[in-house]
Amino acid sequence: MIAKLLFGIRWKMLLFFGMSVASTAALLGVLYVAAVIATFFDMGFLETFVKWVYRSVGVPAAVATIGVLSFVAFFLLLSRSMIRDMAVITRAVQQIADGNLQSRIRLDTEDELGVLAANINRMAERLHQSIEEERRSERAKAELISNVSHDLRTPLTSITGYLGLIDQDRYRDEPELRYYVSIAYDKSQRMRRLIDDLFEYTRTSGGMKLHAAPIDLGELLGQLAAHMRLDAEAAGMELRLSLPPARVMVMADGDKLVRIFENLLTNALAYGRAGRYADLALIGENGSAVASVTNYGDPIPYGDLPHLFERFYRVDKSRGEQAGGSGLGLAIARNITLLHGGSIHAASDEAQTRFEVRLPLISQEP
Repeated sequence: MIAKLLFGIRWKMLLFFGMSVASTAALLGVLYVAAVIATFFDMGFLETFVKWVYRSVGVPAAVATIGVLSFVAFFLLLSRSMIRDMAVITRAVQQIADGNLQSRIRLDTEDELGVLAANINRMAERLHQSIEEERRSERAKAELISNVSHDLRTPLTSITGYLGLIDQDRYRDEPELRYYVSIAYDKSQRMRRLIDDLFEYTRTSGGMKLHAAPIDLGELLGQLAAHMRLDAEAAGMELRLSLPPARVMVMADGDKLVRIFENLLTNALAYGRAGRYADLALIGENGSAVASVTNYGDPIPYGDLPHLFERFYRVDKSRGEQAGGSGLGLAIARNITLLHGGSIHAASDEAQTRFEVRLPLISQEP
């Protein structure tokens, strides 16, 4: 590309040079004819001027001077657009070099310089995006550290406080001692879940390796629903399962898929208790396996929906603390879904809140 660009510019400069030489020769020819006419005919002032030039500088010097000046004038005239475009490119490149990566070269030409300007613009855009991505990454790291520190500090403070009371024998009887130990244990479990979720989020964000194999998604969801029925009963809810008669096959890592739907069902049982039911459904649709988890509790505010799959995002922070959530479950579910080439989204209204996972369908057998 660069060699072709330079080749085009060199040929254009040679063309301007040739055109300038030809124009100068034509001008000298016209002047020569005019001088001859003025010499042989009585043309007053023009004849006097020609004779003065001949006597003052001589014919060779006069021709050379006129030729050089004419050549320079013609060359500048023919190449003025190229020189102007090169000046525009030079100023923009200087601005980019000074750190203004949003500076762009605006040329209304499609020649070699137009191609050069477009390439420089693309380079500046990519460099700008790279730097912005690095800045976002740094902000994300700082935010991650801040959120982890906050979420670890809260249960750790409780654990330290209750163990301190136990260490100082500041309890009335054994039931109160057991109560303090139970609280410290629950808080330590919350810390363990947060740390486990944090490690899993980090692995899934880094593009971890999947051990994919053909999986009957209906069978997997059926087993998961059976395992979580006790959790649903403990929450005062009923878990309803709807599967198609045909097998729905996907190429996936079974352990990771379980993690997706465990997170979604746990979320539905934690925040959908007012609706008493949680529905787990599966269909095959347009080359995709579509699995959904629906609860009928309080709706998610519309403004929160775009942020549900961001790490540490909670619609209701206090409610999230009570439910023991780390704020990473939906982010982990999204990462695992994307690693499988699928998609996940949420919708909520006054009637229901529905999370839908789409995965590529490899076959659908009776």
